[in-house]
Amino acid sequence: MGGQGKRRVSGRVLQVVQAGVVPYAEALAWQRDLAQARIEARIPHDMLLLLEHPPVLTLGRNSRDTHVLPSAGVDVFEVERGGDVTFHGPGQLVGYPILDLTGYKQDLHWYLRALEQALIDALRTLGIAADRNPGYTGVWTGGRKIASIGVHVKQWVTWHGFALNVTTDLSYFDRIVPCGIPGVVMTSIERERGNGKRETSLWDETVAAVVQGFIETFGVTVLPCPEGPARPGNASLRTPVVAEPGLQPTDSQT
Repeated sequence: MGGQGKRRVSGRVLQVVQAGVVPYAEALAWQRDLAQARIEARIPHDMLLLLEHPPVLTLGRNSRDTHVLPSAGVDVFEVERGGDVTFHGPGQLVGYPILDLTGYKQDLHWYLRALEQALIDALRTLGIAADRNPGYTGVWTGGRKIASIGVHVKQWVTWHGFALNVTTDLSYFDRIVPCGIPGVVMTSIERERGNGKRETSLWDETVAAVVQGFIETFGVTVLPCPEGPARPGNASLRTPVVAEPGLQPTDSQT
């Protein structure tokens, strides 16, 4: 998997975009376009898209039909990331890092462990002891899964990413076999901390902790989006990039 010799490395600058509620198909096209632009050096730095989706199921390249119940009743997308089925929906912080790994380490396994570490550090900041579960990708606390990770890499540029349950309605996970792991119990920050309702402060606190986790794990300097956060009012930011995705999968998720 060769990088492009003329690709410009940004000195580990990460632009963070809080994009509000974004339909899944729109977010998928957006991150594909950004990744292609990063490959072609049409954007000078890495990006982290932070957003929520309306209820949706995504099927990775290793997914099985038997892992989705017919009565799920939400949109389903087959995508290029690795792994099995997962749920995205309101109250879940979804992060799509568009990173050029030639500026970090050209090692997919290192990248997956780094994503886990950023989330583990974020959860520790929030007062939740979290860790890895040997043999699986993702983040767990007390034997329950709190964050899923599934990525795709092309020419060492990443897209797809992580889903961290903040105030997610966990009943949606009863309709699938999350990440293809039979018997897995999903949890959320709200459940682990005992918060009884969705609070904007909990969401904002989580976003801040995740961004700090990326700063510490990836050694980046954060550049806020110049337009500012877009989540209030469920507005959405868009970066005007137009490109053909040209997909060649290399990916992982569990």
